[in-house]
Amino acid sequence: MPQSDRIAVFIDGANLHATAKALGFDMDYRRLLKEFQGRGTLVRACYYTAVIEDQEFSSIRPLIDWLDYNGFTVVTKATKEFFDANGRRKVKGSMDIELAVDAMELASHVDQIVLFSGDGDFRSLVEAVQRRGVRVTVVSTIATQPPMIADELRRQADVFTDLKELQSRIGRDPAERATPRGA
Repeated sequence: MPQSDRIAVFIDGANLHATAKALGFDMDYRRLLKEFQGRGTLVRACYYTAVIEDQEFSSIRPLIDWLDYNGFTVVTKATKEFFDANGRRKVKGSMDIELAVDAMELASHVDQIVLFSGDGDFRSLVEAVQRRGVRVTVVSTIATQPPMIADELRRQADVFTDLKELQSRIGRDPAERATPRGA
């Protein structure tokens, strides 16, 4: 892969969080950014997540703010609350359409897209950007039981990278967590 490669990174926040958690580590987004800046020209790094609007404090808010100030384009939308047929309260917040639209718009400006998600719904997006000449790397895992990536998405990608293989380069150092924040 030439150093002049223009790269865009698209992160399905909830999916990546669940995948890293299933593998037993925390993401270090500063290291993730550095990793892909070292692979070419990073045109954009986008992070997508739904947020619960009416909560006084959302546990994801500090992460969103940090990402926003540190080189990521953060795309959020409010979750929708509804009741299912059995009267159970459900919360829905899919960012798939926003991610897909942004990836299609950016496709003509990049050589490669790196998608952090295992969601099979993205297969047709991957196929569409490939038709425009863009190479697609999908990052998820098959190391969990069951695998976190849909088989059809893995097959469609030009390159599949197991998140477990990237753990040493983009995972948070467990020693950092043990240190108190103010130390």
